[in-house]
Amino acid sequence: MAQFQFVMRSGPTPGVTFPLEGDQLTIGRDSTNGVAINDAEISRKHARLMFQGGKYVLEDLGSTNGSFVNGQRLAGPVVLKPGDVVSLGEQIVLMYDAIAGDAGATVAVSRKAMQQSAPPPVYSSAPASPAPAASYGAPPPAAKKTNMTPIFIGVGALLFICMCVGFFWWVDATYRWCVLFPFISGC
Repeated sequence: MAQFQFVMRSGPTPGVTFPLEGDQLTIGRDSTNGVAINDAEISRKHARLMFQGGKYVLEDLGSTNGSFVNGQRLAGPVVLKPGDVVSLGEQIVLMYDAIAGDAGATVAVSRKAMQQSAPPPVYSSAPASPAPAASYGAPPPAAKKTNMTPIFIGVGALLFICMCVGFFWWVDATYRWCVLFPFISGC
């Protein structure tokens, strides 16, 4: 028996898992959806999942910001494969996953995994507070970009000074003061 789920990679609650159960689920902002995501970019009824032939099929329901699978905007129903990246609008990214399991199998879970797993999300009309990234195993925030302009200006100024010193050393060493600078008194 295979179970399917969405894992939110980016959006209001990164790391949250949405188990997919049933023959038909809707995805949207409204709390009555099977996959409810409280975000302004999501339509009330954004997309529909239908379980057909042991696989889920995703279909956009005429949403304002669109539904995408692996970067391609949906123009019709698409069969999802494990590892597919489903994007709703520009900010919400869900990873589609299949979990093979035996209903009679014993499942061992570490204490750390139990501490990290959250109860099913309850969404309200209040804005969601961002969850700490570390608690969900999300990637670390991107490194701060360094402004290289002051470094280039400093290196350029240092090269200019070195060239000037070298030029005047050459003029002095070859006794060319009067040739190059005839306006200097004493030439």
